[in-house]
Amino acid sequence: MPPLGRVMAGRDASQSLRLRGPSALPLARRALLACAALPATARAQAWPTRPVRLIVPFVPGGPADLIGRILAEALASGWGQPVVVENRGGAGGNLGAELVARAAPDGHTLLLNTSGQVQGAAMYRKLAFDPVADFTPIAMVAYYGLVVVVRPGLAAASLADFVALMRARPGEVTVASAGVGTPTQLTAELFRLRAGAAFTPVPFNGAAPAQTALLAGQVDAMFQNPVLAVPAVRDGKLRALATTGAARAEALPDVPTVAEQGYPGFEGGTWYAVLGPAGMPADLTTRIEADLRRAVAQPAVRERFAAQSLETRDIGAAALGGIMQEDLRRWSELIRRLGLTQD
Repeated sequence: MPPLGRVMAGRDASQSLRLRGPSALPLARRALLACAALPATARAQAWPTRPVRLIVPFVPGGPADLIGRILAEALASGWGQPVVVENRGGAGGNLGAELVARAAPDGHTLLLNTSGQVQGAAMYRKLAFDPVADFTPIAMVAYYGLVVVVRPGLAAASLADFVALMRARPGEVTVASAGVGTPTQLTAELFRLRAGAAFTPVPFNGAAPAQTALLAGQVDAMFQNPVLAVPAVRDGKLRALATTGAARAEALPDVPTVAEQGYPGFEGGTWYAVLGPAGMPADLTTRIEADLRRAVAQPAVRERFAAQSLETRDIGAAALGGIMQEDLRRWSELIRRLGLTQD
């Protein structure tokens, strides 16, 4: 369906105006015609006209929630409207993502989601939305590599020791995750395949309960997010063997990456990005992208991210769209290979 402005500014609308005059048109239609006649930049400047909803598809307290609240505070003053963070947890982030996919593409409902939106998409046979096509990419704002952590009593002082232990005792080593299809599980499985080792996966309902079990010695290891892992490592409660990003984590500069330890090219990081519903006007997308990139460039925002072991990312809409497509392809192959499917 063509945009309203294009239809109303067409030949039929013009004839109607000449024959009947503006005063004969209903007031609402005249208002729509006036809006359609505005330049794109004027329409973008008029946004937002009410509070902006920033949907975080996870429960409060996790990394996405922290990032969302930091961004909401940074953006609200410039937008002249409140930015309201709404936590819509459930189904691995799918419930909140579906809400945004079905929202009006007017920029008043946005999504802050992780790379899990595309990483785990192939796992669901009946996913109610397309994880790429039903969204407008706007900007990536943060990133972290996972931390490979083990309980202190485990006989593994290095990543090589960990692999040797799994090979010597196939299936005896237990590796926790935040749930089936989450980045914590998929990255661990990707490493298992690369290392030619075997472990028993133990999924939990979230990263926090998984770490609680690890701290209690109920499981042996985890590929954990740094928000939870780094404080435990610094306190000596867990041992860090590696990080899974392309480069060493800023929060753990002395811990080598998996790639540095004999697995070149290995990467399993998690990114955070702001998306809108599909069909958002290009000028509005550009406006929000610019505001987000200015926000993450603020020293105060970068410091607050760093305090949570999060690394700032300044990646715009075009590059983000390409990353989403590539991640969907890459992780879908792994999920099909592992046979991970759910309804």
